[in-house]
Amino acid sequence: MGRVLIYGGTGGIGAATARALRARDYPLHLVARDAARLDALAAELGDTTVTAGDVGDEALFARAAEAAGGELSGLVYAVGTINLKPLGRLKAEEIEADFRINALGAFLAVQAAAPALKAGAGEGTSGVVLFSTVAVAQGFTAHASVAMAKGAVEGLALTLAAELAPGIRVNAVAPSLTRTNLARSLTANETVANGIAGMHAIARLGVPEDAGALAAFLVSDDAGWITGQVIGVDGGRSRVRTKG
Repeated sequence: MGRVLIYGGTGGIGAATARALRARDYPLHLVARDAARLDALAAELGDTTVTAGDVGDEALFARAAEAAGGELSGLVYAVGTINLKPLGRLKAEEIEADFRINALGAFLAVQAAAPALKAGAGEGTSGVVLFSTVAVAQGFTAHASVAMAKGAVEGLALTLAAELAPGIRVNAVAPSLTRTNLARSLTANETVANGIAGMHAIARLGVPEDAGALAAFLVSDDAGWITGQVIGVDGGRSRVRTKG
């Protein structure tokens, strides 16, 4: 069993995915900016190696892929941004930054790791999981930048699912609002958080373990016949309405 390479490994969803994969006995290689947090999480999880770096540095991807080893069972790109501004306040450089972190980063991560993912597939498959958002499928105000960037991620996932078949499966997970540090600007105010929670058929916000459990499943052999899918972990937000 090869390692699973996780970008954003110390973030809320990245760390939850790491814990879920270790529960399945996968060895890991985690990538994140904060070396101290990486080392602490690796010590907690066991059988985990790390690379510290920023996904804005294109050299990071080759370095992380090499450090993770020549055979990978999977890759998870759990990196994202939340930049919510109306059309009139968005600047081109902000949109470019969101695209670079979310979409270009995902592309570079898979490109660098593809040989190891092919080697790790053996006679079966390896699994790649990218992260989108419910905002791609739904029209939310002030979400232009993140929806554009994550829409590109969904297009990338479908393209790579075709191009890298049959040995590498590629899927995307599309969460709704989840209680992570990245989303604290939206979830810290409980009145606002409860209002958003009430818009979901399952009337709560997500927790990292919701998305992490699905990501770990999609990496695993249990999902061996699943590829080219965008799967919502969203309390029904993308498909179900209980009011009006």
